[in-house]
Amino acid sequence: MKYDLFIAGFGGQGVLLAGNLLSYAAIIEEKNVSFLPAYGVEKRGGAAMCTVVIADGEVGSPVIGRPSTCVYLNQTSLERYGAKVKDGGVAIINSSLVDDSSWDRDDLEIIRIPMNRIAMELGDPRMVNMVAAGAYAAKTGAVALESLEQALKSVLPERNHRFIPANVQAIRAGAAAVGR
Repeated sequence: MKYDLFIAGFGGQGVLLAGNLLSYAAIIEEKNVSFLPAYGVEKRGGAAMCTVVIADGEVGSPVIGRPSTCVYLNQTSLERYGAKVKDGGVAIINSSLVDDSSWDRDDLEIIRIPMNRIAMELGDPRMVNMVAAGAYAAKTGAVALESLEQALKSVLPERNHRFIPANVQAIRAGAAAVGR
C-alpha cells in the first residue's frame, strides 16, 4: 500500500511537526517513508507545507504532483494549493479557518473539521497539527493512532514530553472528528 499526503498551512501551525510525526509513526510500523518539508523565509506566519509518502514497498521521489490526500490548515493554502489534490482524492479542511464554499471541487471527498475549535476546547490552540494528524491517520489508515502516540517521544524535544498526554488527546480528537 502507498499513501501520499500534502499538508499546507502557515508557519506556527505545526505543519512540519505533523509531517515529521507521521513519518516517525510509519518508521515505527517498519514502513518506508519520505518527508519533504518546505517553508517561506518568513517562518512564523509565512507559508509552510510538506509532503509525506508512506509505503510498504519502495518510496520514489518525495515530490508529489497530485497527492491523494491534502490537508489545508488555512484559507491561503486552500486557495493556493486546492487544485493539487488528485481527482477522487481526499481533502481534509480546517473548517475553523477555511471557507471552501466557493471551491469548485466536486470530484473528491471533503472532510471539514473545526481543528482550531477542537484544539481550543482541549486547552491549547497550538495542537491544530495533532488534530490534523489524527484525522489523517483515522481517514486513511496510513499509520495507527498508537504509532502516532508513540512517535511523539521521538519528534518532541525531551523538555516538551510533559505535553505528550495533551497531544495524544488532540490526536484522538482529530480521529474522532472524522467519524462524525
